[in-house]
Amino acid sequence: MSQDTDTIKVLIVGSGPAGYTAAIYASRAGLSPVMYTGIQPGGQLTITNDVENYPGYPEGVMGPQMMEDFRKQAERFGTDVRYGVVTSVDFSQRPYVVEVDESKTIKAETVIISTGASAKWLGIESETRLNGKGVSACAVCDGFFFRGKDVAIVGGGDTACEEASYLANICNKVYMLVRRDELRASQIMQKRVMNNAKIEILWNHETEEILGEEEVSGVRVKNNQTGEERVLDVAAFFVAIGHQPNTGIFSGQIDMDQNGYIQTLPGSTKTNVPGVFACGDAQDHEYRQAVTAAGTGCMAALDAERYISALE
Repeated sequence: MSQDTDTIKVLIVGSGPAGYTAAIYASRAGLSPVMYTGIQPGGQLTITNDVENYPGYPEGVMGPQMMEDFRKQAERFGTDVRYGVVTSVDFSQRPYVVEVDESKTIKAETVIISTGASAKWLGIESETRLNGKGVSACAVCDGFFFRGKDVAIVGGGDTACEEASYLANICNKVYMLVRRDELRASQIMQKRVMNNAKIEILWNHETEEILGEEEVSGVRVKNNQTGEERVLDVAAFFVAIGHQPNTGIFSGQIDMDQNGYIQTLPGSTKTNVPGVFACGDAQDHEYRQAVTAAGTGCMAALDAERYISALE
């Protein structure tokens, strides 16, 4: 196993809006950050078509192009962007030891974690084929494109209820597909969707197939009690069955909540390990937007800079 002899001042694990923003700030501060992009360079935005809610892009931008712009800006100021996957970490003592691609070890004074999260999907073929063509895991991101139309959303928790309510404000009708005969959401969120005339909850229903060739034209659903099938005429299909933070490699090394999100001190990106910071969707289960991820990436770089200054 090869090893870098020099200790990196700032190591950024993962890319996306949080990681690249941290890289921009850290490199401008003269900290010579090194970034390992992870298995999906650019993160979730690389599978997002139109991004219209990020400031500075008045005509909107394709997700992959936006991440390319972020990368170029980070590299312009001297970030060393490397393509590789961090496979294990040792935060027991400084400098921290990180293994990349199970073949190389490096040492770092500080580590910024920006590994993001991944949406949970149903796992059906049509969902994958029509992803970005009317299938989405973010109503706040993509609901605007289907204003005035009929849409469907699957899920029964707080996120699903929140997104169904959001969609009801801009869409003509929202079918909410719940596979059980009750919602898992909090009482206040349940009341919100049940009292909304534009939301029709289909209890005990599961998704069989999302219909359409180039874009979503409907969804075939099945009542799991009666076996009856029907087709809903919808223009979009939203999946709201949760997200999974990409934090497995940090298990046992850092404090996380019960769902695997890294815990940070309120108002900062500091973790329970001095010199290790977390930003973006790896620690944010509330907002999960590109612009909020970028904001915490900025915070992480500033926190790392102050930490390094205190050591010197």
